[in-house]
Amino acid sequence: MEHVTHGITLDGVARFVEIATDALSSAREEIDALNVYPVPDGDTGTNMFLTVSAARDALREARGSDPDLSLGDGMAVLARAALMGARGNSGVILSQMLRAYVHHLAGAAIADKPAETIAAAMAEATEASYAAVGAPVEGTMLTVSRAASDAALEAAGRGARTRDVFTAAAAAARDALARTPEQLDVLAHAGVVDAGGRGLCVVLDAVETTATGRRPTPWSAPIGTHHIPVATALAGDDLTEDGPGYEVMYLLDADDQHVAELRATLAGLGDSLVVVGGDGLWNVHVHVDDVGAAIEAGIGAGRPHRIRVTHFADQVAAGRQRVSTRTGRQVVAVAAGPGLTALFESAGAVVVSGGPGRRPSTGQLLEAIESCGAAEIVLLPNDGDTVRAAEIAARTAEAEHDVVVEVIPTQAQVQGLAAISVHEPGRTFDADVREMTATARHVRHGAVTVAARRAITMAGPCEPGDALGVIAGDFAVVGTDLETVADEVLERLLAGGGELVTIVSGEGGVELADRVAARVEQRHPTVDVAVHDGGQPRYPLLVSVE
Repeated sequence: MEHVTHGITLDGVARFVEIATDALSSAREEIDALNVYPVPDGDTGTNMFLTVSAARDALREARGSDPDLSLGDGMAVLARAALMGARGNSGVILSQMLRAYVHHLAGAAIADKPAETIAAAMAEATEASYAAVGAPVEGTMLTVSRAASDAALEAAGRGARTRDVFTAAAAAARDALARTPEQLDVLAHAGVVDAGGRGLCVVLDAVETTATGRRPTPWSAPIGTHHIPVATALAGDDLTEDGPGYEVMYLLDADDQHVAELRATLAGLGDSLVVVGGDGLWNVHVHVDDVGAAIEAGIGAGRPHRIRVTHFADQVAAGRQRVSTRTGRQVVAVAAGPGLTALFESAGAVVVSGGPGRRPSTGQLLEAIESCGAAEIVLLPNDGDTVRAAEIAARTAEAEHDVVVEVIPTQAQVQGLAAISVHEPGRTFDADVREMTATARHVRHGAVTVAARRAITMAGPCEPGDALGVIAGDFAVVGTDLETVADEVLERLLAGGGELVTIVSGEGGVELADRVAARVEQRHPTVDVAVHDGGQPRYPLLVSVE
């Protein structure tokens, strides 16, 4: 069902967050390279990507669980996930912008003036971002946001359409970004524009693309085709000559009335203070020398959790020479059901829960990588839509920690099972990754499921309740009986030969798996058949041929 408010639909919001996430993913390295303010720690693009991808993943999961999710509830999910997933100064500010924008739309009453409503929401997002920052500085993403919202208000005042309001805002943001070196000496000295402002332009360009279907004029050529100057690190122990040495971040459960005192306490301890949130949940970011005092301030206000401390000097040292405190090798695998989780864990993997409708976020994958303590990590996404998130998590982990991460782009759970079956920690890392990758690539995989809605597939039209056979990710068989369709899928997979058939039963599919396995053994007596109870939802059977 399509829910509409003020000309905005939940489908449109979902398209925006998908486009924004993909765009930030593509621009991440460029934005990281631009990062010289407030400290040149080279992670602004990564932080903004992780913030928006957390919102994207939460909205995907919510819509998968509730097809009739309302626009208001969907936007609330997006805002909360951005708040909880926000990383770094820029990510926290961006999450507050999203929250304020959503809050304004939820409470707006001018339903017949969508352009004016949206412009006002953008203005509220700008005001909220300035209010969240302890000491606002011009020439940053705050300035870019102000230019965008002012242009949106001006366009709406002229009677512009909603799409034209978005276009005006994105264009004004790009113009403001180009002027940021005139406002901040550190940017002019390094010869770059503000990284957070560039990231915000990417997000606003995604809004324009969603509203108009047009791609905005690129701000610059992609990284790799031109040189982006980056400020060199200072010779001392800190990234700033006289600034704090640590970044402290935490989520805080606290009554709203305690936050003003917390802001005042933290402002006296350091700089780059940003406190965002509301309704009992806050995201706190500050640069300090006294880490303990910053955390104690949070304890005085409420309950801090997900505490993250980064020593800026360590980031510089890591860029020069890494001395790893990690040892050993670990496989991290995404599993789509309790039985699959048990299978991967029995093979020694650290498991991240996933699957259709509840795919893990980049942040969840990154957390698994960070917490496993290994120096060498093999990451098995086991789902085509999770591969990109896995790659970003891997590169982020390598940039932040003394770790090497390789992603084997497994598209299906059964490919991951095949890969981990040949995992051998005694081999060199490169040899182990090559063997696991080759094994996964040689697996021919399929599945059976039940159609949830009417659709056109490559095998023809289907109706709700039809049995669907999947081969290599595409719907290749349509029928009325799951067992018949499963037989057809396996016969097609075995047409190219094979020595081992693996069948993984999902919810309600245990008996079906046994019957299908018996028929394979009867028809192909030279083929070994392995049956496992995976417990995955939506897919009664997952199958593979090796």
